[in-house]
Amino acid sequence: MYIYIYICTGREHKGGTEEEEERQRHRNKEFMCEDFRAGRIGVDKTVKLLEKLDIRCDGNHVKYIFKENDIHKNGKITIEEFRAIYRNFAYRREVVQIFNAYSSNRKILSEQNLIKFLKQEQYVKTSKSIASEIIQKYEPIEEVKKQHQMTIEGFLRYMNSNDCLLFKKDCTHVYQDMTRPLSDYFISSSHNTYLISGQLIGPSDLWGYASALVKGCRCLEIDCWDGSQNEPVVYHGHTLTSKILFKTVIQVINKYAFMASDYPVVLSLENHCSPQQQEIMASNLQSILGDTLLSDVLEEFPNELPSPEALKFKILIKNKKIGTIEETIGRLGSDKHGQIVECEEEEEDDDDEDAEEDSKGHINMIKESKEKEMEEKSSLMRNLISYSKKKKIRKIKIALELSDLVIYTKSEKFKGFHHAQLYQKFNENNSIGELHARKLSKQKAREFISHTNNFITRIYPKATRTDSSNYIPQEFWNVGCQMVALNFQTPGLPMDLQNGKFLDNGGCGYLLKPEILRNPKLNFSPNEFKGYNPTTLSIRLISGFQLPPTSKNDPLVQIEIYGIPDDQTKQQTHVVRKNAFAPRWNETFTFTIHAPEMALVRFVAENQSTIGSNEFLGQYTLPLLCMDKGYRTIPLFSKTGDNLDPASLFAYVWYHE
Repeated sequence: MYIYIYICTGREHKGGTEEEEERQRHRNKEFMCEDFRAGRIGVDKTVKLLEKLDIRCDGNHVKYIFKENDIHKNGKITIEEFRAIYRNFAYRREVVQIFNAYSSNRKILSEQNLIKFLKQEQYVKTSKSIASEIIQKYEPIEEVKKQHQMTIEGFLRYMNSNDCLLFKKDCTHVYQDMTRPLSDYFISSSHNTYLISGQLIGPSDLWGYASALVKGCRCLEIDCWDGSQNEPVVYHGHTLTSKILFKTVIQVINKYAFMASDYPVVLSLENHCSPQQQEIMASNLQSILGDTLLSDVLEEFPNELPSPEALKFKILIKNKKIGTIEETIGRLGSDKHGQIVECEEEEEDDDDEDAEEDSKGHINMIKESKEKEMEEKSSLMRNLISYSKKKKIRKIKIALELSDLVIYTKSEKFKGFHHAQLYQKFNENNSIGELHARKLSKQKAREFISHTNNFITRIYPKATRTDSSNYIPQEFWNVGCQMVALNFQTPGLPMDLQNGKFLDNGGCGYLLKPEILRNPKLNFSPNEFKGYNPTTLSIRLISGFQLPPTSKNDPLVQIEIYGIPDDQTKQQTHVVRKNAFAPRWNETFTFTIHAPEMALVRFVAENQSTIGSNEFLGQYTLPLLCMDKGYRTIPLFSKTGDNLDPASLFAYVWYHE
C-alpha cells in the first residue's frame, strides 16, 4: 500500500534505509508501468485506480474532479494529474489541519502525540497500548509502524474509519439489562406489516414481513380473514388490497424471525376469522413455528411478565383470549377441537371527536381527484369508517385452540386508566388509536406513564392514513408506550426516528425505557419536565464530503432535536454555494437538553431551493446518548434508508452527561 501512496502523493518517507528506498522506487516504477502504460488514463480507469487505493468515491464527483484536472481537455490524464485527483479525495483539508496541530513536524505523528490527541479531542480513556493498536491497524508504512509513529496517510485512514464514526461502538451490541419485564422496554413495532404501499388499493406482500424482521422489528401485525378452501388469508379487510395465505405469512416469519435479533417476536393478530378457520390458524402456528411458539407459561413467570432474555427465540401470539392463564394451563394436552366460546366486547374504534373530522377532511381531499377514482376510494373509506363505527357492542366467537396460544400478550379493549388500574391483569395489553392516545398524552401524561409502567400499550395509526403515512412516534415514546406501530413501507421523518432510535442496544429491537418512565416515584411528565440537570450539547458542523450531487449543489445542514416538548428544536447552517464535493460550514450549534435519555438527534443535508421546499440529500438519526464525542464522521442515508457512502458530514461533538 506504501507503493500506491508514494506514487499518488509524490512524497517520500525519510525514515527508511537507502536500500529500502531503492526497492521502493523499483516497485513504484512497476506500478506506473502497469497503470500508466500508455502514459495517460481515462475517467473509468481513474475510478478503478482510486478504488484500488481504498478511496471511497462517488463516480459523479470523480468525473467532476477529473474534468477540473484534465489540463488538455482530451479525456486523458497523466500520473501528475492523477496525484492531484487523489489528493482531492484522500487529503481532506480539515483532517490534515488536525494532524498538523498534533504533529511536531507536520510529517510524522508520534505515539505520545497520538495519545494526547485521543485524550484531548476524542475523549478516549487511552493508554499507550491503545495508541499502539491504532498505529498498527491504520499506518500503511511498515518502517513507520516499527518506530511507533503515524504518517498523514495512517491518520487519514484512522479518521475515516468506523472507529471515528459518530455512533458509539458500545451501542452497536446488546449492552442493556434484558432481564426486566417486557413492559419496561420500547419494542420495535410495525403496522399492517403485510402492506407495501397504500391501505386501500395495492398489494399485500410477504416481503413486508421479511424486510421488517431484517430491520429488527419485533412486533408484526397480521390481519386475518376467512379465505376460500378453508385457508385463512391476510389482507386489509373491506379494501381492494390483495390477499396472501396466512400459512405462507407464518412460514416467512419462521424463516426470518431471528435473523436480526435473538429476542422475542410478537404476532399481533387482527382476527376476523370464523371459529373454523381460527382452528386452522392455530394449527398453522403450531406446525410451522414448532418449539419457537410460546404456548405455555414459563415456570419462573406464572404471575408476571417475563423478560426479553427469558423469551429469547420465542414467538408470542397477541390476540383475544378466553379465560385466565390458570384455566389455559388446566387444559394443556386436552382435545379442544370444535370448542368455541362466545363473548361480547365493545367495538374497537377511535372515539376521539377529531377522528370524524379527520375522516371528513380526507374524503374532501379525495373528491378533488379524478371522478372515477374518487367514487372508488370514497366508497372504500365509507366502508372502513362504517365498519368501525356501526356497532358499539358486538358478539365474537373465539376458537379455544387459538385462544389458548395467547399467554402473556392478551389483547384487551382500553377502557380508561382508572378501569385498568382496578381490573386489568398483568398479561393484558391495550391498543389505542393515535388520536385518542395523543389526547391522553396531552391531558393525562402522568396517568399514561403510570399505565405503561404496568401494561404493554400499542399505538396504531388513524384509519384515514390511507396513503400509509405515519405519525411522529416520539410523542408516544415520551409517555412510555412500548409498541408504537408505524407503516414500515413509508419513508420519511417518522421512520427516520424509528430507525435511529432502534439503532441502540445492538439493533435488537428492544430498548430499556429510561428510569424516568419506569420509576413512579419520579412523577415524570414530558409536558412539564425541566430536567434535574440539563445536558448541554455542542456540535461544530465542520464540513461535508461527497454529498449527492444535484443541478445546483447549494448544500446546507439542519440539526434537529426530538424528545420531550421543551427539547424539540432545530438549527440550520448557512448555504455553501456550488460545492457538494467538500462544502465547509464551520458553524457551532448549542442545545440545552432537559431529558437527554429521551432525545434523538437528526442531521439532514439539503440542497437549497429558491422555489418550494429544499431538496433532500441525506439524513442520519441517532439517540443523543449514543453519540461519541470529539471529531466524528456522520454517515448519510437516503429517504429509503440506504447508506449513501461515501457521502458524509464531519463534526466536532461535545456534551456533558
